[in-house]
Amino acid sequence: MIPAASLATDPLVYLNSGALLLALGLLLLVTARLELSAIPFFLLVGLALGEGGVLPVGVSTEIASLGAGIGLLLLLLMLGLDFSAQELVESVRRRRTAGVVDLVLNAAPGAVIGWLLGWGIVGAVTLGGVTYISSSGIIAQLLREYRWRHNAETGPVVSLLVIEDIVMAPYLPLLTALVAGASVLTGLISVSAALLVVGITIALALRHWQPLRVVLNPANQASLLLTVFGLMLLVAGASELVGFSAPVAAFLLGLLLVGEVAEVARRRLAPLRDIFAALFFVFVGLETDPREIPAVLPVVIVLLIVGTLTKTATAWWALRDCTDSRAWVRAAALLSARGEFSLVIAGLVATFPGTPPALAATCVGYVILSALIGPLLVRVAARIAPPHPVAVSSP
Repeated sequence: MIPAASLATDPLVYLNSGALLLALGLLLLVTARLELSAIPFFLLVGLALGEGGVLPVGVSTEIASLGAGIGLLLLLLMLGLDFSAQELVESVRRRRTAGVVDLVLNAAPGAVIGWLLGWGIVGAVTLGGVTYISSSGIIAQLLREYRWRHNAETGPVVSLLVIEDIVMAPYLPLLTALVAGASVLTGLISVSAALLVVGITIALALRHWQPLRVVLNPANQASLLLTVFGLMLLVAGASELVGFSAPVAAFLLGLLLVGEVAEVARRRLAPLRDIFAALFFVFVGLETDPREIPAVLPVVIVLLIVGTLTKTATAWWALRDCTDSRAWVRAAALLSARGEFSLVIAGLVATFPGTPPALAATCVGYVILSALIGPLLVRVAARIAPPHPVAVSSP
């Protein structure tokens, strides 16, 4: 029997954690009613509660760090569950040119500005990734809210998001190697290993190889929940031990789970993802000193304007031959918001000593503003460019 004393802890930990979760729940309720994304507000909560914030309450960094790490893994796992290997391959095949345009146009501004500000190769690679990738979570929510799932722009937009997620597979190990001060050779090895693992995983998934079906029983949902969650943590831990990106490993695990198993896992894990993802966004805010943001605000605004314009150009290119001449306007508004992956990048950089504080502040400030403005742009696009009533597209 476990002694009661061993379960005891500082009452303030319970009080602070409970108050934080209660506040996040109420905040999520308010933002849902206002039809706004909760992500930037979660970041603001973290900024307010952390060092240099207006209400530094001393949130337990150990608990916040663990919750944030699990939240990041769940975000990537659920992303993998949302797609099949066939969809990934088909999306890349059909939209590969638009994907290249998206990468070049949107990574370049961040990379150039990061280099010009004197943050070196780490700053260039970090900001390039932040300005490149759009928010799958915010876009998915907006598509549901506006009922645009069958619009002409939805297929191309989803395909671009899939390609961006695939690019993250080699990008995250490369960034991790760079911020850790590894050599160029180590970085190349990390990227090559990531590409090899991704390629093998996709090949196995295309062949419908399901080595986990023996231990995954969709009929026993409680067992499935615990097994998938445990496998996610196991795979993430093993990946970190060998120098592979844990978030990418979680994504690949989700990709291997298909059919009824994926459907049940997606349904049962969704509440856990919402809780821990909220903690992840708050943690990124906690790790950023808000006193650094005013100094980088001019850079953030420039990045925001340029990033919106480059996503608009990407949307026009991807839908230039669309029968609905206004579809690119709605696509541009959807793609303008940055969110989860940009914060993953910011979180990776913030955890390593020696990283310029202004770099993390720039990333967080950029995500906050773009996540706030993106849904507003979609609302404007819905008014000035309403969807064609018969426009239907597939990824």
